[in-house]
Amino acid sequence: MSFKLFRRGSARCIGLLSAFVTILLCLYYISIGQPNPTPISETGAPSAALRGSPLNGLTGFSVGGGSSSIIHQQKQHLVIASNQKRSSETKSAQTSVSPEEQSEEQYTNSDWGDKCYELIQSNTNITASEEHSKFDFQPEWMRSKEYWDRGFEERFDAQKKDKQRPPLKIIVVPHSHNDPGWLKTFTNYFQSDSRQILNLLVTKMQEYTDMTFIWSEISFLQLWWDQAHPTKQRALKRLIDAGRIEITTGGWVMTDEANVHIYPMLDQLIEGHQWLKNNLNVTPKVGWSIDPFGHGSTVPYLLSGANFEGTIIQRIHYAWKQWFARQQSGDFIWKPYWRSRKDKDSVAGSLLTHNMPFDIYSIKGSCGPHPFICLNFDFRKIPGEYTEYSVKAQFITDDNLESKAQLLLEQYARTASLFPHNVALIPVGDDFRYNKDREVDQQYQNYKKLIDHIMANRRLYNADIRFGTPSDYFEAIKERMKDHTPGFPTFKGDFFVYSDIFSEGRPAYWSGYFTTRPFYKLLSSELEHQLRSAEIVFTLAYNTARQAKRENAIKIYEKNYELIINARRNLGLFQHHDAITGTSKAAVMRDYAMRLFESTQNMVKMQESCLELLLQKGQPRHHGFLLSEFERDNFNKLPEQDANPDGQRAVQAGEGGAGGSSSTGSVGSFVLYNSLAQKRLEVVTLRVQHPNVKILNDKGVELNHIQINPVWNITDTYEQGLGTSVSGTVGRIRTSTRQFEVMFVAELEPLSLSTYRVQVDEVNFKRNIATIYCDDCTESQPASVSPPEETESSPTSVFQARGKPAGDIQLENPHMRLLFDEKSGFLKTITRKNQKKELLKPLQCNIKFAAYRSAQFHSGAYLFKTDPEQSEAEKEVLEGYTDMRIIITSGPIASDVTVIYGPFLAHTVRIFNTRTHLDAAIYVENDIDFEPPPKNRETELFMRFVTNIDNIAQAPMQRDPLKEPADAATMPELPVFYSDQNGFQYHERIKVPAIGIEGNYFPITSGAFIQDSRLRLTLLTTHAQGAASYEPGQLEVMLDRRTLYDDYRGMGEGVVDSRLTRHKFWLLVEDLPAGQHVTQPPSYKVLSQQAQQLANALRYPPNLYFVSNLEQPELAASLLPLVRLLPKGPLPCDVHLTTLRTLSDPELQLFPSASALLVLHRQGFDCSVSAGRELSMESICPLSSKGLGNVQLGRLSLHTIEATSLTGTEQKSSRESFHIRSLAEISLEPMELRTFNLTFRLEV
Repeated sequence: MSFKLFRRGSARCIGLLSAFVTILLCLYYISIGQPNPTPISETGAPSAALRGSPLNGLTGFSVGGGSSSIIHQQKQHLVIASNQKRSSETKSAQTSVSPEEQSEEQYTNSDWGDKCYELIQSNTNITASEEHSKFDFQPEWMRSKEYWDRGFEERFDAQKKDKQRPPLKIIVVPHSHNDPGWLKTFTNYFQSDSRQILNLLVTKMQEYTDMTFIWSEISFLQLWWDQAHPTKQRALKRLIDAGRIEITTGGWVMTDEANVHIYPMLDQLIEGHQWLKNNLNVTPKVGWSIDPFGHGSTVPYLLSGANFEGTIIQRIHYAWKQWFARQQSGDFIWKPYWRSRKDKDSVAGSLLTHNMPFDIYSIKGSCGPHPFICLNFDFRKIPGEYTEYSVKAQFITDDNLESKAQLLLEQYARTASLFPHNVALIPVGDDFRYNKDREVDQQYQNYKKLIDHIMANRRLYNADIRFGTPSDYFEAIKERMKDHTPGFPTFKGDFFVYSDIFSEGRPAYWSGYFTTRPFYKLLSSELEHQLRSAEIVFTLAYNTARQAKRENAIKIYEKNYELIINARRNLGLFQHHDAITGTSKAAVMRDYAMRLFESTQNMVKMQESCLELLLQKGQPRHHGFLLSEFERDNFNKLPEQDANPDGQRAVQAGEGGAGGSSSTGSVGSFVLYNSLAQKRLEVVTLRVQHPNVKILNDKGVELNHIQINPVWNITDTYEQGLGTSVSGTVGRIRTSTRQFEVMFVAELEPLSLSTYRVQVDEVNFKRNIATIYCDDCTESQPASVSPPEETESSPTSVFQARGKPAGDIQLENPHMRLLFDEKSGFLKTITRKNQKKELLKPLQCNIKFAAYRSAQFHSGAYLFKTDPEQSEAEKEVLEGYTDMRIIITSGPIASDVTVIYGPFLAHTVRIFNTRTHLDAAIYVENDIDFEPPPKNRETELFMRFVTNIDNIAQAPMQRDPLKEPADAATMPELPVFYSDQNGFQYHERIKVPAIGIEGNYFPITSGAFIQDSRLRLTLLTTHAQGAASYEPGQLEVMLDRRTLYDDYRGMGEGVVDSRLTRHKFWLLVEDLPAGQHVTQPPSYKVLSQQAQQLANALRYPPNLYFVSNLEQPELAASLLPLVRLLPKGPLPCDVHLTTLRTLSDPELQLFPSASALLVLHRQGFDCSVSAGRELSMESICPLSSKGLGNVQLGRLSLHTIEATSLTGTEQKSSRESFHIRSLAEISLEPMELRTFNLTFRLEV
């Protein structure tokens, strides 16, 4: 019947439609009349495509299920809903509702899982740590560096006779490895080599129609593309579309895998992929990671999330190379280390991985097992170049063609014999190859002759060979293995520490670069923090300006968006495997540092302009009133500095007679920006010019807990000009009379801007002044030393400095008591208290600073090796500093002990008394300055915690079935610790006694922990460094290194450019649940909730901005005291907002688009580990199993939400491929990382 109606002409259809519209309108007005506290339009768009309220009648559907009927209705109502948007939103804006009142039942996500869950280890055929512990690390073949022995040769001969074995297939892949900075800077390499390589490729490959090539570094490709002629651009596009040039990995750089944090690692991948999509319309499918020094399991996880087919790795321990060859397991499926109990066999995050079977990716090291033969097949001969290959290789002629083809094929066949499928991937290239016209001809023409000859006689040789790409390789092996049993083996774990072999035949462990040049590693984490903060606030401010039609603001943001692009690229560039590793020449490192510094400054300014828009009510009228704490370290903006024409704000605040310039009633304000999506408690410090202050929070309430600390002035003895230098070390140390530090506890809403005020307080400030205990740190006769102007206004009585009491030093808060050695000033024990505040048994926790002596020429930027000539591997580093000081500060919210050893080390340990979860943690800070060389030469400085935690590995791991079963008494006790990888996951590390300390040092990016059956000790850090647990109960981190000599890995210089660096740590002692037994399957260890929150807070501290010009009354009136950018409440405790990154407009790539990539990471944590019930996080972040709930970003309305691949280039083909109606529907497994493309509406 209904069909007939529709056939009878359009009038009836229109009538029906209008009736339908009327009914909907009625429903809509009824729904507005209902006292429904959350119109659907406000809930972060449950109807992503539909933002009005007509669907209120439909909100009963289960959010997780997404039934199809709703989708149809959604399409029909589209027009109506968008027309009636405005009225519904204005109404709901007037009746804003606190999150507590919302009826949240309908936003519970049934797929979310329990709030507490247990992660267990995934099932795999190969577990890295188990195999690694059984290796022979001094095999007989080490001097020759070739593992191919008689056993391999016999197997190869047997295979040739095997009729069942598939025929030999060879894929020859020409490549050029381009480092974006190493011995030359990025720009210099581009001008001298990479530009020429790309130009030659596009011209020569049109001539050589079957030649293939691969390219990985998008940083170089982008530079070339921007300068290339359009005909060249089109030629490149044609070659890529034809599959002859393959883009592999497609990251901005070939990222290092040990030191890089998950945020920049993913960000440089997104940057590369987005550039490729916008310019070449291509999405890479194969990874090519052939030069990072050891491989971690995070990169395969990310590539798997970006829908890759497979990846190729190269630099792994020589013993692994031999093992994979022996087992024929060089192609394996790399799985994440964890799974949840309900996932029996999940493939999420897994990736097919090919390990190149030989030493290195050069032609010499990769055509087969015998480098001296492979040298014959590197045909580069450039006049004036003399190399081992140019002397050895002969061009292919008709006379030698057959013998050379036979010789080469023998090598290729041996390579393929290491795999069950008999396919060989042969790279032909090296660093910056194909940079000369002549080389392209030489390599191509000679290989072409060999390939043509073999193919002409393929029956005779029973082989198939051609130029190809890694994609061809993966396609071929998948085809051959699909009916093969067993299939590809599965693998979990990683390939740290990488080792190659010294010329004298001893292992060379690449564990030095985990710590090399910490100053630069810190610069990188600084830019990472500022870029992430700017990305999030830019996306919100730009779209707020768009939806409110603020034309001027839009123009400013569009103009400045390019600064964000440059910051992403500068940060991405530094994640290169010769940059963040610290393994480039000193001048190149300085070039990187300038890029990082410039972008950090730009991102701070970008945040200022975005925050200014978000802070103002209505139309933004004021600009330039926020000053980052970065630009000046002091509080009140002073008149002299105001007049400074270039706007430079002195960091040494208060110089130039500013001491008494602020009036008594003066008020200052500052804004704290919390860029995390959870509520947080943070101890904030800032500098002021007077001690008599109080602090008011965003509600105007005075904070009870504040503390005024001294700022110390340390004057070198030679600067004093007094001629009384005692031992030429610390010199005079005094409290400043012009600057004071205010410390207070800030409670910050999730993703929020809170305005705090500082006011003069003449009455109560004395109770907040800290007490100082130290010897010889106050003036005995002020007039004799101080310059006259200082004594006049000198408030000598602000701090009472008392003499240091005799005996060991004690710090105490309601949770614990710390004991420090009276002579050295270092921590000795931690005694925790139970719920009745009674002291428990003390935990030994000695902090020790010492250093390893570097082995000359064997320890450098890359390698770490202790000096074998010395009887003791360790040396004392503090003995030379005779003048050491201990300063104790005690106040209402924090107490600390600081030890100063000359200019070399200032070490502070601080505990808090805030009555919050922060009281369970111990803050440690080290300022380290190696001073100019040759001081502290061959020094690898570490900080070690010596505890009585019994972190011994379970017995079964230690048995070697090949050796005689040992008695229990003689079993070595092997310490085990857990090191984080890229701030993303944790790996268990069990000491391997067969190798020295250098092979038992592992990279950490954010933390490490040791534990026994009762206690866990966690150390969290701000930047990448090496860590180890070499003896039971010990945990150490390396802080800085200085080696005068090169370690012969190509860099050509030692590391002597160390600078004063500040290292910050949190130390946390937590209880494990009683009666922990070995579970089957074993559990996967992660941080506790509190440790995870502290780690995030250390990586992404709140940003502090001073408000200037507050004397203008209209500015003060127009600022909102609190801006919540997540007005509907926080994300769940374990869901970290990795980034909210505006996408570039595909047509105008220097302009922002209306879309942004939202990357969420559900950080796994262990519910059962905690520092004590009374210090739980429940008040700050209660656990829930409801899923994301109502997520609203600022006041923005969303147009669509799309689940995409991790880099945002492709839609997910999963059940969520249709547009998600609401962020509440999103599901994340523990540990999972997911990306969504959010498109914001244009109008409000």
